[in-house]
Amino acid sequence: MHTSRFWIVGGEYASMAFDRLIEGTQRVLGPFGERGAAEEAWRRLSEENRSQCLMRFTIAAERT
Repeated sequence: MHTSRFWIVGGEYASMAFDRLIEGTQRVLGPFGERGAAEEAWRRLSEENRSQCLMRFTIAAERT
């Protein structure tokens, strides 16, 4: 049986193209055992950085 772990990854990007992170701003949070817990953390992190238009975070799933 496969299980999943969830990670929040992101940081501050160099432009609105969101194709290159600014060195040193990378953030990785996790692992989270349930997607719901990752979503709660993602919402909190996104809200904390809401005023910074070049900050972006996403949830990535890892199958183990």
